[in-house]
Amino acid sequence: MRRFLCGMCCVMGWLVASPSVWAAPQVLTSIQPLQLIAQRILDGQGESSVLLPPGASPHAFSLRPSDNRRLANADAFFWIGPDMENFLVKLAARTPGQSHAMQGVPGLELLHYGSDHDHDHDHDHDHDHDHGAAALKQHDPHHPSGGLDAHLWLSSHNARVMAAYMAQEFARLHPPAAAHYQASLQAFNQELDVLDVELQALLQPLHNKPFFVFHEAFNYFEQAYGLEHTGVFALSAEVQPGARHVQQMRQALEQAGASCIFTEPPAPPRLAHSLTKGLPVRLQQLDPLGSQAGSYPELLRSMASAMHQCLSGL
Repeated sequence: MRRFLCGMCCVMGWLVASPSVWAAPQVLTSIQPLQLIAQRILDGQGESSVLLPPGASPHAFSLRPSDNRRLANADAFFWIGPDMENFLVKLAARTPGQSHAMQGVPGLELLHYGSDHDHDHDHDHDHDHDHGAAALKQHDPHHPSGGLDAHLWLSSHNARVMAAYMAQEFARLHPPAAAHYQASLQAFNQELDVLDVELQALLQPLHNKPFFVFHEAFNYFEQAYGLEHTGVFALSAEVQPGARHVQQMRQALEQAGASCIFTEPPAPPRLAHSLTKGLPVRLQQLDPLGSQAGSYPELLRSMASAMHQCLSGL
């Protein structure tokens, strides 16, 4: 009996001396949208923070020594993947047990830029999902044929898939809270059910309104809610449009008549003002990274509201 009690004391002492054994996870994400999803699923049973500071582009960011330390101290790191944050490839490779590239999660519906078709998309064929929108247009040769459109978080379906993956990972890291994470996931999915109905009703009357985008970042959102941009000035955030393409876009704007151009923070490119001079074109900002959003539904709701504000006035 004494030997048994001593053994129990040793075990209890080890647990007390090792508070990190079942500690709530410390989570790091590359961008704000992933942080919003992670924080919703954690819901107090863990903490999440974001690597990129506000205003930084995931397409081009230089890591600092402090960023390396933050990743080393995180229990889990979620990023979109090499098609979005190429600067993170080497860093993630050094921590394979902690790093999770979301673009590889099974069940996502992924859009690809194509040359022979406007857009291609892949998805889990066992999942019955109505896209409800026409094929998305390919407007610029700079993007490699077949390249992944990595702005995948702008689909609420993909947000559900990523949230489910996170819930499983959090449960693995912190088993005592597994039921809590599943309850958070269920609540999140219910919130998105309500949001999808709301945004469909808001955006459905705008399906035929012409709009242009500076950076092809909104395809997932457009496809989810039955929208389709008329033109795009640059598929890649890193590649500026050439003079010939700019001339073609000016002609497209002239032909479209009253229309909207959606730009991204922090400010409209100077090219936007020269392209629209003398034309009945409205400029409106959309923030796909949700820098001011307090939740993932708020991110999508803000984008939908901005679109509605501009397009409903045409």
